[in-house]
This record gives sequence, C-alpha cells and structure tokens, in this order.
Amino acid sequence: MNRRVVVTGMGVVSSLGCELDSFFNNIKNGVSGISPIKLFDTSQHSVKIAGEVHIDLSDFFSNKELNRMDRFTSFALLAARQAISESKIDSKKIKDDVGVIIGSGIGGIHTMEEQFTRLQKSPKRVSPFFVPSMILDIVSGHISIEHGFKGPNFAIVSACASSNHAIGESFNRIKYGMDKVIVSGGTEGGITPLSVAGFANMKALSKNENYQNASKPFDANRDGFVIAEGAGILVLEELEHALERDANIFGEISGYGATADAYHLTTPDENGHGAIRSMENAIKDAGINYKDIDYINAHGTSTVYNDKIETSAIKSVFKDHAYKLSVSSSKSMLGHLLGAAGALEAIISILSIKNSVVTPTINYKTPDPDCDLDYVPNKYIQKEIRYALSNTFGFGGHNSSLIFKKFN
Repeated sequence: MNRRVVVTGMGVVSSLGCELDSFFNNIKNGVSGISPIKLFDTSQHSVKIAGEVHIDLSDFFSNKELNRMDRFTSFALLAARQAISESKIDSKKIKDDVGVIIGSGIGGIHTMEEQFTRLQKSPKRVSPFFVPSMILDIVSGHISIEHGFKGPNFAIVSACASSNHAIGESFNRIKYGMDKVIVSGGTEGGITPLSVAGFANMKALSKNENYQNASKPFDANRDGFVIAEGAGILVLEELEHALERDANIFGEISGYGATADAYHLTTPDENGHGAIRSMENAIKDAGINYKDIDYINAHGTSTVYNDKIETSAIKSVFKDHAYKLSVSSSKSMLGHLLGAAGALEAIISILSIKNSVVTPTINYKTPDPDCDLDYVPNKYIQKEIRYALSNTFGFGGHNSSLIFKKFN
C-alpha cells in the first residue's frame, strides 16, 4: 500500500526574503531579487549581478560556528530551523524516525576558494575544518546533529536538478513505507569569483547590467541566467503520521519523475526527450491525466536553448492542453539558485496551490515565436490550481519533475 505524502513545514533563505510570507508576497508581486554583487570585487569580471542573500550570518551563528561551515551550510540550517519549527516536529519523541536528505549543486565552493588561497602561502595555513566545511553531505549532517534526527542521512548532487531529486527520493522513501518524516530540500552558496567567471566564460550568464531586468525567461531577448544563492527546506511526512499529531498541512506531493538526456554535458537534448519523459513519468506516478495539471513552475532559466526546448517538451506532453496551462518562471525574480532552485520552486508551487495564485514571469516584453505558451507575463493571476508540476534540469543531462496537489 502506497502512503500519501504531505508537507508540514517549509523554510526559505533567499534574495527575496528569509521568511515564508514575505518571500511569497514578493514572488507573487513580481519583485526582483537581483542586485549588483557585493560578495566580492567584480571590477575584472564581465558579470556583475546576482541574486544575493542580504543577511548578516553573525546574527544567527557564532564566529566559531561560521569558521567551521560554508555559506551554503548556514543557509540550509536557517531554512531548516524555520521548516522544523513550522512542522512542530518533536525531535525528542521521534528523533530516530526523522531523515535528512538535502541537495546541492556545487556545495562549499566559498571554502574551496578561500582555502586554496591559503594553500598558496603555505600548506600549514589550510584549515583543519576545510574538508568538513566543503563536502556536500555536511549539510545533512549539520541539520541532523542540531535537531537530533537519526533517520537516513545523505546528500544528493545532480547539478540544477539536485533539490528536486532530493525531494523526490524523500517522497519515494515515505510513499513506500521506509520512513515517516524526512527533512529535504536544497541549498547553494555559489556566488564566488571562480564560479561566476566559470559560468560567464561558458556564456551561460546574462551580462546585462540593468540588473532588475536581466533575467527574462522565454523573452526573445534573453541572454543567459542570473546566478543566485539561498536555500529551501521542506518537512515531508506520511499523511497518517501528520494527522495523528494534528500537524498543519501545506500541501501534498503526488508524483515524481526522473530521467537522463544521455546527450551532452551542458546542452539539453534538442528534442527534449529527457524532459518529456520526466514530466510523463511524474504524471503517471501521480495517477492522473495530463489535463489535470493547471500550472507548471518551469525550469525557465532565461537561456536560449533551455527555454525553447522546455516549451517544446511541454507541448509534446500536454498537446492542446499546453495552451490552457499557466507556465511561469520564478527565476525571473530569484535568479537561478543552481542546486537549490527546485526546492524554492517547490515551495512556490505549494503556496501557489494553497493561495490559488499563479506567480508571474517578470521582464517578459518581446514574444519569442519558439516560446508561445502563457507565461503569466509580469503580473500574477488568481486561479484555482488542482495540480502543479515543477521542472528542474541540470548539467549532465539530469531531468526531474515533481507534482504537487491541493490537500483535501
């Protein structure tokens, strides 16, 4: 017997807020979180904008703690505290039954760059905390230690599909009776000189210095994505377990699909076969018809190929219904959070269902004949949403789709 899986807690750290209500209100109203980079000197960089998180981490962690964790870890811990508090999980009662599965695309790159600089001066200057600060799985370890959770504990890395895969695998573990509660999601702190230079030199990033208008998914004049940072954490729970403790339920996860392009390291399959099968598998897993989907939170990166191919894949899966769908990209406001993108977009999808709101794709001005769906341009709409689908696609040909439904 398959179990139903619900979401009982959510937490965010982002360029558009670090509290759930203000975050969704900004997304709903089309506020841009993109700004000039302050984390490092960009004078020699061709790209000077990003979706930075503007908080003082010393307000939440001691200097000793900050010296032993990377920026991406601190984001996850803050978002997890929110989600776990919202869920009202009593870790003392069920600590052995709570798992932690977190995704990240590039992990502790701040630590990597800082420690490499130290290495150039002397190997003795490299911190003894270098490795446990940098490795991807340390995030799940930190969350489990802080809250005493002793269930399954690991990390998932699949580039920009990482947190969708983390949520999807957590969903399956609960669905098939292996676990009752899992803290899941994604985190990223990848705004560094090295990563920005690397993405810029491969011509993936927008070089538009008109920062609030730089991320323009599906627009004919899009010229690349805007890198961003932050975290999104969700508490996934078996429905009966949640009902027994009278938990607040935000929404339900009902389907998960994951495929590979097996095509190219960075470019999506031009025929969209992997994206098509990912969406089809999620719909099949949810036990619904493609016409039941009302809203798609698109991967929508603002890159030429991704937006065109994702649009084509949606039309292949949804046929004539594609033109009845609302399709929007949260990255138009947040930028692209790499491995954390799917987690923030999952939260947006759940809150969109709960509030009967489709959030907009901002900066959409010039239609592209290859992108001809309803992208909810520039202003949100009120709409009853039964099911929402959220896509993430990553370098390496990783595709993942999640389906969320209104909880009844």
